[in-house]
Amino acid sequence: MSNNYDFKNITKHFQFKGEFINAEPYGLGHINDTFLARFKNENNGENKYILQRINKNVFKTPEKLMENIKNVTLHIKGKITDNGGDINRETLNLISTDEGVCFYKSDEGDYWRAYIFIEGAQTYQVVENLNHFYNAGKALGKFEQNLSDFPADKLYETIPDFHNTYKRFLAFKEAVEKDSLNRAKEVEAEINFVFNRAKDTAILVDLLNEGKLPLRVAHNDTKFNNIMIDDITGEGICVIDLDTIMPGLSLYDFGDSIRSGANPAEEDEIDLSKVCMDLDLFESFTHGFIEGTNRSLTELELQYLPFSAKLMTFECGMRFLTDYLNGDVYFKIHRPNHNLDRARTQFKMVADMEAKLEEMKAIVEKYSR
Repeated sequence: MSNNYDFKNITKHFQFKGEFINAEPYGLGHINDTFLARFKNENNGENKYILQRINKNVFKTPEKLMENIKNVTLHIKGKITDNGGDINRETLNLISTDEGVCFYKSDEGDYWRAYIFIEGAQTYQVVENLNHFYNAGKALGKFEQNLSDFPADKLYETIPDFHNTYKRFLAFKEAVEKDSLNRAKEVEAEINFVFNRAKDTAILVDLLNEGKLPLRVAHNDTKFNNIMIDDITGEGICVIDLDTIMPGLSLYDFGDSIRSGANPAEEDEIDLSKVCMDLDLFESFTHGFIEGTNRSLTELELQYLPFSAKLMTFECGMRFLTDYLNGDVYFKIHRPNHNLDRARTQFKMVADMEAKLEEMKAIVEKYSR
């Protein structure tokens, strides 16, 4: 991440409160450049904001992306207000520019946005206790319930076919066939792992196209570290990173949460003996998620929750492997073979889920009654 930006100039375009102190890299995100911007306020304290440069190589239409975020967060604010909640902590709050819009485009063509920094809460890379994961599930379920009456077709598709697993598979096949860096021969086992599960990739897409699954507002990137956990109560208070909020399936969000949170190891763990799909974690999140959605999921959505966990984990591993074969052009890497390590972690999770699928189904049924 470059830190050579003229932050004093960038920040003066936003309606920040206080005198600019500095902006420093913040967080562990793969895609955008994120900074914590600090301002001295009139009480000699600090006002903090999250300042982000949107990755326009990934998000081709930043204006539409920001319109999605603005509309969704305004909708959620209304629900929080109706329920007597705290709009400064329970949703992201965009800072307007001096021109009254929700992003600033610099002379260099970079797109910047800013949010109020949420105090007294943090994100975690790995689930530290079952209560955290239960509360994260409940927060995500509540997030989706709050948006259940938002018309999904009014949202722009910022990354077309983001969770179209079948199209992800076709892109993987193309990467294998091109083998532009001659890496395929090193990863034959991983390539075969994907091809052996090709038939799974079209199942949810087909059910959606046939009208059997409802089109909903979906976050589409519900890693555990995209849910802020309150430092004192341990409750999930705010779902963040809304770049991929688009029309989609509730199953995508549930599945990706299990993928990222029910693995007690890191997403890029090299020692695969540490990687598994922990059933206690799965049960905690499932309990919270179904409760948070206020039991609004359809019978077919509930039925496919365990499969969605496997499919989203498989899709993510396939994407990491595709990027590895293509030369690591999408996900940021921090060491050689980083995307390959990530892919292997996902595939170990998939295999473990396949072994535990009946137990996962029994857990969903327990909380669906």
